[in-house]
Amino acid sequence: MTADDSQRKAAKIVGITYLAALPPAVFAEFFVRNRLVDAGSAAQTALDIMAHERLFRWGIAANLAVFALDVALIAALYVVLKPVSRLLALTALGWGLIETAILVTTALADLDVLRLLSGAAYLHALEPSQLAALARASVGAHGSAYNVGLFLAGLRSTAFCLLWLRSRYVPRGLAILGVLASLLMGACAFTFIVFPELTNVVPVGVFGGPIFLFELTMGLWLVSRGIREGSR
Repeated sequence: MTADDSQRKAAKIVGITYLAALPPAVFAEFFVRNRLVDAGSAAQTALDIMAHERLFRWGIAANLAVFALDVALIAALYVVLKPVSRLLALTALGWGLIETAILVTTALADLDVLRLLSGAAYLHALEPSQLAALARASVGAHGSAYNVGLFLAGLRSTAFCLLWLRSRYVPRGLAILGVLASLLMGACAFTFIVFPELTNVVPVGVFGGPIFLFELTMGLWLVSRGIREGSR
């Protein structure tokens, strides 16, 4: 099917936002959290966060930048793909906006961590070990919200990738990769909600690697090549 100028411009925005969101997402969710969060010790997590408070704050800021970019990404995807199926594109848009709203709560949970560890006078009624445990619970809330958000992200991305596949605006193999990677991400996130013990068994690379590869490749394709004339 033929794409108009608004779709072509929106496709460039999709590519740019895919590429722009990847570095801060990796920085916040892998570098910062892997360095500062000790899964086995609330006390050590509290010590590490307060010793590197600025780094923790940079992680929060990086995530907020990602969430802002996600809104632009989802809106641009809707503009590009709504001629293929307005209903499915609108459904994907809704899933994506709910996903982003949920993920924003992770920033609030992280700010709660800093508030609990701030040493403010009103916290002196609690023992340091209690504050560390509460802070670690807020760190855990970040992970729980991310699982819910990633489940919705899987739905949103699967729907949009099905539209990419139908439109033929991008190579068929790239669209199929997107469908499979999105389904895998959503399925794993849903499974972790039901069976949280599996988070210690399934490496992040199993479900995160394919979607990372898809978003990187799709971003590079759309920035460099744009969308092509589809065919039925």
